[in-house]
Amino acid sequence: MFLREQDRHFIWSLLVAIGIIFIWKGLWEGLYEIPYLGNEWVALFVGFAILTFSGLIIKEFDPSGSLEKAVRKIVHKVKNHPQKHEFHIKYYDKVKKKQISVPAGKIVNFENDCLIVKDKSGKREIFIPAHRITEAVHKGKSYWKL
Repeated sequence: MFLREQDRHFIWSLLVAIGIIFIWKGLWEGLYEIPYLGNEWVALFVGFAILTFSGLIIKEFDPSGSLEKAVRKIVHKVKNHPQKHEFHIKYYDKVKKKQISVPAGKIVNFENDCLIVKDKSGKREIFIPAHRITEAVHKGKSYWKL
């Protein structure tokens, strides 16, 4: 079964959130003497409120935060691979409105959430934002996909 990076992140975040909710529910099992907190629906609501106000839910379910970490990780892995000439990085070009494939051998660096690659002539550098990178391909087969 092949899951995209977004799917893995969502499933992991969901499991973490469910685990935290069960912890809170377990803590509140001892608080049944306090009026209204004994009701499991009230406990669930208060638990979600605490997680929301603490910023944990927003941090975990941030659609771009950890995805950019995943992009950084895969680009670093491809850039330092001994056979990096067998890899291509695909990104979506908004101007051309299509997927562009760049050989991994042209990668210069990855900094400030931008992939820096040399153009065809090798004289200029092209900056590709991390959120535009969609796939890493190895020998024509998908190696990693966002």
